[in-house]
Amino acid sequence: MTKIGNSQQKWDAIYRKQSISDAQPAAVVSLYAHLLPKHGKALDLACGLGGNAFLLAKKGLEVDAWDISTHAIAEIQQNTPAGSSINALAIDISQARLPANHYDVITVSRFLERKIIPQLINALKPSGLLFYQTFTVEKARAGGPTNPAFLLKQAELLRLFSSLRPIVYHEQGCLGDTELGIRNEALLIAQR
Repeated sequence: MTKIGNSQQKWDAIYRKQSISDAQPAAVVSLYAHLLPKHGKALDLACGLGGNAFLLAKKGLEVDAWDISTHAIAEIQQNTPAGSSINALAIDISQARLPANHYDVITVSRFLERKIIPQLINALKPSGLLFYQTFTVEKARAGGPTNPAFLLKQAELLRLFSSLRPIVYHEQGCLGDTELGIRNEALLIAQR
């Protein structure tokens, strides 16, 4: 079995255990939805069961929702309301080619593939917004991946997207009461 096939099977198995009715948008999208444009094209990359995609469509955006899991994509397709503009596709994101200057909004949550970051930046239209949230090396409590390849170092998200203008950055680490707040993840909203 290929690496892609193994990854697809792994994520299909994970999403079979979840319900699409439980899919929620990432905090970076839900807390800052007021920053979204009223129309335009959006990409929800590594969309899972579509929490971000459904919120983006509800806000009036035409949404491309991509994930390696064929099961997750089938669930989104079956549960997209009539008239909604979500185009869900099963795609190996590590091999994807994003069109230049195409998206007004790109969301990525709980996914990290550093080599595609230049493509993400290039895929944003001028003034386009990136909403990114994923796991960090510094853990305030158990949870998330343990492989350092999928974990951000302190302030790494800012460095990876340094060519964009930061609008919101959030990384609480282990400061203060670690039972409160968004822990184990960094979030960034940045504009091209």
